[in-house]
Amino acid sequence: MEFKYCPQCGEKLFNKDIGDEGQVPFCRVCNRPYFKFPYPCVMVIVINEQKEVAMLKQEYLSKTNWGFVAGFIQQGERAESTVMREVAEEIGLKIGEFNYLGSYPHHDCHDQEVLLLGFAALVEKQELKISNSKEVDAAKWVSLQEADKLLRPGGVAQKIFSRAREILGY
Repeated sequence: MEFKYCPQCGEKLFNKDIGDEGQVPFCRVCNRPYFKFPYPCVMVIVINEQKEVAMLKQEYLSKTNWGFVAGFIQQGERAESTVMREVAEEIGLKIGEFNYLGSYPHHDCHDQEVLLLGFAALVEKQELKISNSKEVDAAKWVSLQEADKLLRPGGVAQKIFSRAREILGY
């Protein structure tokens, strides 16, 4: 997010040199800088004991590619809590064990900068129950090989998926 006006007083911001940070939007009235920042999100690769991956189709994100459970971290929420909440909301599964995979900056389709925190969650295979919120159009279990084919080549989901396979030894 990039500020053009001060969120406290509404004054138009001007660029000011802030040491090592360079030019940063600054409010003369409040005497404070407003740095650009990405929205923090999680992306969760859910894998069952048969080494199948839960894949989601979300038409508002892509008409052709499938993806993984993902969502924004809410104010005051820990990333770990977001992982559990999003998996439960989007595909109806409760997870216990999960691993952090890394962070991935991304410019998303809604023209905003996000920082995706990648996680891999291990579960026992169960029926996937799609959210009633109309956010998820379809969900299915697929093999690791099929999952790789359903992802956008070179996309963040594919990078996180590769990292999960590396860490988990798949």
